[in-house]
Amino acid sequence: MSYRGLLGGLLAGALAMALFAFNAAQGQGWPTRPARVIVPFAPGGGSDLQGRLFAKKFTENMGQSFVAENRSGAGGMVGAEIVAKAPPDGYAILFMSAALAVNTTLTKLSFDPLKDLAPVSRVSSVPMLLVVHPSVPARNVKEFVALAKRNKGKLNAASNGSGTTSHLAIEMLKQAAGIDVVHIPYKGGGAAVIAMMAGEVDFRFTTAIASLQHIRAGRVRPIAVTSTKPFALLPGMPTLDSIYPGFEVDNWYAIFLPGATPKDIVAKLNTEVRKALASADVRDAITADGGEPAGSTPEELASYFRREVDKYAKVIRSAHVQPE
Repeated sequence: MSYRGLLGGLLAGALAMALFAFNAAQGQGWPTRPARVIVPFAPGGGSDLQGRLFAKKFTENMGQSFVAENRSGAGGMVGAEIVAKAPPDGYAILFMSAALAVNTTLTKLSFDPLKDLAPVSRVSSVPMLLVVHPSVPARNVKEFVALAKRNKGKLNAASNGSGTTSHLAIEMLKQAAGIDVVHIPYKGGGAAVIAMMAGEVDFRFTTAIASLQHIRAGRVRPIAVTSTKPFALLPGMPTLDSIYPGFEVDNWYAIFLPGATPKDIVAKLNTEVRKALASADVRDAITADGGEPAGSTPEELASYFRREVDKYAKVIRSAHVQPE
């Protein structure tokens, strides 16, 4: 080896060691100043409520201020992009929903969520319910599918908008059950609820928190849940997975950091998420919002996220779903 080559190798090694030492120091000292928890949706929804709850817990437990900041737009992708392109130092945290897995395929992005975001931990799992209007003569999924097949193209399904998880759940049911129904996208969940109450549509997929009061009042009838296991708030409700294996639509929430964030910071934040999830007030708040606490390791979230991206990509492509 030449002198110049040897010197270059030594300098490269020294630089790598210095970078490793810097990253380790960053992780050990973090946080030393206020951090932002980016909530990429408008105030008042599940992401906002849970994001603020965790920002509060991080502040209490780590002795630094963690401020929840709403940066909505493009189905959550405005806020996600902010974090993906932020310095990888742990001071920009993304509190994200399953919309990230959908929009990885559905939307043209200036970043790659699979590469430019570092998974930290799942936070909660929020299954959806398949509900029908009381006028629909079906008491279970079997009866509903038979009704849809007898009335091809005549049943109407409401969603919160084209490309949302409530829409993709409809497309998944169409594919799994072999039925033809009409999708009617509304401008958000509120409008879809109003349409359902007015009898403009026959069925929809909705979160429990948005439908429990209407279920109890008899204004809609639940016939299945989209989780792979029974739903605690509606004991005995069958899962669609038990009828169509692999059918799962989970409005999950999870925490991410910029992709190149040092592993020590990722690990420390993961520990703080688990600590928050162990507290009774956090668990009670998640349950009250129709969800279930769901912590994970960064590696488990990375694997889960990739499976979610692949699942929705297949649905989007086969159903030719277009963004609004």
